[in-house]
Amino acid sequence: MMQYSRVVAPAALILALAGCQKHAAAPKMPPQPVTVMTLKAAPVEIHTQLPGRTEAFEIAQVRPQVSGVIQKRLFVEGTDVQAGQQLYQIDPSIYQAAVDSAQGQLLHAQGSEVTARAKLTRYGPLLKAHAVSQQEYDDALAAERAAQGDILTAKGQLERATVDLGYTHMNAPITGRIGRSILTVGALVTANQTNNVAIVTRLDPIYVDVNLPATELLRFKRELAQGRLTRAGDNAASISITLEDGTTYEHSGSMEFSEVNVDEATATVVVRAVMPNPERLLLPGMYVHAQLAEGLDPTALLVPQQAVQRNSHGDPQVWVVDGDNKVNLRAITVGQAIGTDWLVTGGLKSGERVVLEGVQKIHSGDTVAPQDAAEPAKAG
Repeated sequence: MMQYSRVVAPAALILALAGCQKHAAAPKMPPQPVTVMTLKAAPVEIHTQLPGRTEAFEIAQVRPQVSGVIQKRLFVEGTDVQAGQQLYQIDPSIYQAAVDSAQGQLLHAQGSEVTARAKLTRYGPLLKAHAVSQQEYDDALAAERAAQGDILTAKGQLERATVDLGYTHMNAPITGRIGRSILTVGALVTANQTNNVAIVTRLDPIYVDVNLPATELLRFKRELAQGRLTRAGDNAASISITLEDGTTYEHSGSMEFSEVNVDEATATVVVRAVMPNPERLLLPGMYVHAQLAEGLDPTALLVPQQAVQRNSHGDPQVWVVDGDNKVNLRAITVGQAIGTDWLVTGGLKSGERVVLEGVQKIHSGDTVAPQDAAEPAKAG
């Protein structure tokens, strides 16, 4: 019996020591290090980038007002012309003859009026002396009035013939750059024909038309009404554009107006801007990216895009570190992208910390070891 107790006691001691060693082999894991950024509200200029196309500020189609054969072309294709500058010369011979004929008719009517007036002047005293009848005097008066009417008719015919003669000089209706000539010397043109002879386009300034979604227009007006956006002075209506090759156009324009009706097919509103074009770099029909300056958000919150994740429904969410250094996944709402950041419109507030790096090894409720991210250089 004594021997049995001596054997059992060492075995129990060995098992107890093994249990202690097993319990001591599971140390507590240190907090997961993560990189965080503290959100700070700051004033941010809000811009909207939309595709658009350029449109001519003024465009005029040169068409003949009278019929005839083109005798001369008085411009160089692709050059700038001034309003009123003669472009073509139509054969004026028949129109000059019409002017001469109208002048002759006017002189004849004026001569007849002189005779009728003199006769009426003589009949006045004779009527008082009863040397002529009342009927004879009335006839003389009517003849004088008819002669005056003939003068007016002749003057109208002369003016019409003079206008037609002037139309043989086909002039530029506006100042701009003229394109190619559709017809050559010797071609026959007709009055009010549907086909133009040339086109003059004013290139400086030039319009930029962009299609703004109706929802964006409502958001813009709502944020202005709520005070979230404030007009940034004269620059609030400024527009800058990026060309098709990716370069930024050096001049900025201003918003001219927006349509009052929404396009039912696209649910957009056309916004028109005026851009200076002194170098004639922009041509009508070019595709551009327009950036509209909406205004200033004085308390904007920006969160880096790398901190934002998407759930299975595509909703944005971020990891937030509380005061006890515990992380939780929070759903947020974001607006437009500004550089490499998202504009936060709900779900976060200034002073909160969001995780930028290290999200792969954390879970909701975990305690983490936050490290502040380096301050990025402030964008101009």
